[in-house]
Amino acid sequence: MYTLATMPVHANPQPTMKRLLLLLALVPAPALAQAGTNANPAMGSVAPIYRQASAYILAAAEQMPEAEYGFKPTADVRSFGQLIGHVANAQFMICAAALGEASAATQNYEQVTVKAALIEGLRASGAVCDRAYAQSDEAALQMGQLFGQERTRMSALVLNAAHNFEHYGNLVTYLRIKGMVPPSSQGG
Repeated sequence: MYTLATMPVHANPQPTMKRLLLLLALVPAPALAQAGTNANPAMGSVAPIYRQASAYILAAAEQMPEAEYGFKPTADVRSFGQLIGHVANAQFMICAAALGEASAATQNYEQVTVKAALIEGLRASGAVCDRAYAQSDEAALQMGQLFGQERTRMSALVLNAAHNFEHYGNLVTYLRIKGMVPPSSQGG
């Protein structure tokens, strides 16, 4: 079993997903009912996690000056802009799979270097995810393919939310190195 401190950067996503599902299982039933509708308590508990991560990533993308989008703390990691592009690409792919659709991505956003275009890609991929997270519990329990594996649509959405928070953590580090307070620490 991996721990948060020892998990490789791109290890099998199952341990992360298992931890997130475990956390969801520990949420008291009344909290789940408040998180979503009574008809869709499972999606109602997963969607807010995605929305929070997505909001933080978009705020970080807007906060970082365009001149710093090429910033890399070390040569062997993605630049800030490439991280934003990576999240957009992943959201297009994972959320489309969770809808049983082909990805609507029109380009590889990791290769985009213009801040406005990256934010546009992030918003467009977020629109696909918003539809995916609005599914009913019944639809989200349908099986589909992701990364060559048969899994429920909901498991793809849990993976997407975990992936977003993983890369938000990277963005936080980049912002801190540049002397900025990340969105999740700004209060309010």
